[in-house]
Amino acid sequence: MDNRIIIGITGATGIQYGLKALEVLRNTDAETHLIVSRSAETVIGMEMRIDREYLCFLADVVYSADDIGAAVASGSYKTRGMLIAPCTVKTMAEIASGVSGSLLTRAADVVLKERRRLVLMVRETPLHLGHLRNMTSVTEMGGIIMPPVPSFYTQPETIDDIVTHSVVRALDLFGFDIGIPRWKQ
Repeated sequence: MDNRIIIGITGATGIQYGLKALEVLRNTDAETHLIVSRSAETVIGMEMRIDREYLCFLADVVYSADDIGAAVASGSYKTRGMLIAPCTVKTMAEIASGVSGSLLTRAADVVLKERRRLVLMVRETPLHLGHLRNMTSVTEMGGIIMPPVPSFYTQPETIDDIVTHSVVRALDLFGFDIGIPRWKQ
């Protein structure tokens, strides 16, 4: 199986999820392809003590959100799929309606049409009916909605523990087996 994975980072709160995905995948044989939305570039400065350059450093390949001619915009460019972490409800709505207004949503559209894995770590609450319908639409198209919900059975000691567990669970869906505490009975 191909080890390329697309990581999309949008402007929802929770940039830490995308950052953690890149950090975790650096310790694997995965080849990461990063797309950062314009709004995410603003949120990075508000939430993190890092800049876009640090995110780019962690990725193997970085694309501009406007580069609709990028490799990941083509179905013939094989990947395992795409993780959008965090995912805004706007991005989810564009994906649900088939709108490809940026490379990020075009790449997600390609992943779906090629029947590859698309995982959206949607960051919004509370949800109204439009959000829920968009979640249903993405799911019916083959995507997976995976809000980053903490698991407390792991007895996390830090926020990073919570973020890491959510991200690694999302990466499980792509077949990356990265050691995390599992449910034991």
